[in-house]
Amino acid sequence: MDQRPQVVNAALSPTRRLALIRRLLRPIWLRVVLAAVLEVADRRTGTPLQVSLIPWEVEGTWYLMSQYGVTDWVRNLRAARRGRLRRKGRTETFIAIEVDGEERDRVIAAFHARTPKPFKKDFDRRPGAADHPTFRVEPIR
Repeated sequence: MDQRPQVVNAALSPTRRLALIRRLLRPIWLRVVLAAVLEVADRRTGTPLQVSLIPWEVEGTWYLMSQYGVTDWVRNLRAARRGRLRRKGRTETFIAIEVDGEERDRVIAAFHARTPKPFKKDFDRRPGAADHPTFRVEPIR
């Protein structure tokens, strides 16, 4: 009985409702600068990949947090340790520093304070803070 090992922290897909909301609102979020485009090198091929996400500013510092667990962009950013973030018409190269503990908890608290209910509900499908990899964005000057 060959059973595949269970993957710890496997990424979740957004609920159908949230996927629809994201698909419809993504262009608007990019225009009003709620969302940004993360460009990071693929960990296997080195090819630049892009994903849109919402960066969070907490106490003057910017963070990227995965709402769905360990996704491909998280794995790629962990491997590359740097990326490019396009927002407000500018592209900024940065070093990604994965954070945990109290710093990650502050980002999650900011997320809960500023996010509409459908997003919180999706987020809470993975209730543990460790299930939400969070990266501090340190710009390269």
